[in-house]
Amino acid sequence: MKAFVWLIITALAIWGFCGAIMGIGPRFISEEATLIVHLVGAPIGAAAFSSLYFRHFPRMPPARAATVVVVVALGLDAGLVAPLLLQDWSMFQSPLGLWMPMAAIFAAVFLSGSFMRMSRITS
Repeated sequence: MKAFVWLIITALAIWGFCGAIMGIGPRFISEEATLIVHLVGAPIGAAAFSSLYFRHFPRMPPARAATVVVVVALGLDAGLVAPLLLQDWSMFQSPLGLWMPMAAIFAAVFLSGSFMRMSRITS
C-alpha cells in the first residue's frame, strides 16, 4: 500500500512539473515552442521523479508504474484541466500537446524502472 501511495504522489509530481511547463511557458515563448519544451521536458521530469520512486520501491513493476502515472495524468487532465481550467477539450485532439508527451512519460517511467532494476541486479 505504501508503494502505491508514493506512486500516486510521484505521478502528481510529474503532472505538476508538466503543468508548470505548460503554465509558465506561454508567458515567455510561443504556444508551439511551449509544446515542444513540454515534449522534451516531460520525459526528463518523469525520469527524474520516477528514479527517486524506484530507488525506494524497486519491486514495483516498471510497466505498472508507468501505466499508473499516465492514467493519473490523463485523469487530472480530463477531470480538472480541460473542463475547469481551460474550459476546452481541444488538448485531447493534439498529438504534440497531449499524446506524444504521455507516450514519452510512459517510456521514461518504464525505462527508469527497468534501469533501476537492472542496476540492482548487477550490483
